[in-house]
Amino acid sequence: MATKTQTKGAGTFTLAGLGEGANRRVVEILQERLAALVDLSLVLKHIHWNVVGPAFIAVHEMLDPQVDAARLMADETAERIAAMGASPNGNAGALVALRSWDDYDLMRAETLEHLAALDIVYRGLLTSHRAAMDEVGDLDPVTEDMLIGQLRQLEQFHWFVRAHVETREGALRTEGETTERGAARRVRGNGTATRRTAAAKA
Repeated sequence: MATKTQTKGAGTFTLAGLGEGANRRVVEILQERLAALVDLSLVLKHIHWNVVGPAFIAVHEMLDPQVDAARLMADETAERIAAMGASPNGNAGALVALRSWDDYDLMRAETLEHLAALDIVYRGLLTSHRAAMDEVGDLDPVTEDMLIGQLRQLEQFHWFVRAHVETREGALRTEGETTERGAARRVRGNGTATRRTAAAKA
C-alpha cells in the first residue's frame, strides 16, 4: 500500500488544441473542485443522518437528491481530469490535503440549525466554484461550460436550503454569520418560539 498521498497525477497527454500549461492548470483546478464536490456529498449525507425535529422528513428526503447530484458532478469532474490526460485522485488523503476548510461542525441538531449551517457550506462552495469557472474561462471554454452547468444546479440547491432561513421580507436570519456553528446558534429555537407565539394568540 502506498504511504505517500499524491494530489495530482502526471499528465500522459494534453487535449488537442490546448497548450500544456493551460491543460496542467485546468487539471489542478478540477482536482480542487473534485475534492470540494466529494466533501459536499459527504456533508449532505451526514446532515441527512443527523437531522431531527420539526419538518424532519421533508428535510431528510430533500437532501438525498442533492447527494446524488453532487456525486454525479464529482464523477463528471473526475472524468474530465482523465480526459485531459491526468489521473483524478479520489483517495481520502488527497481530498483532505486539498481542503482549505474544516469538517462540518454539527452533529445531531434540529432541522433549522442544520439548514442554517448548510447555507454557510453552500456559500463557500459556490464562491470557490465561481472563482474556478472564471479562471478556467480564459483557459478552456469546454471545462468552463461544465462548471457553469454544475453551478446552475448547485445554486438551485442553495436556494432550497436558504429559503428555510429567510424571513418573509427576504432577509437571512443568519445575516453576518460566517461559521456553521454561529449560523446554527442564530436560528436555534426559532421554530419553537414561533409556534408558542401562535399558540398564545389562539
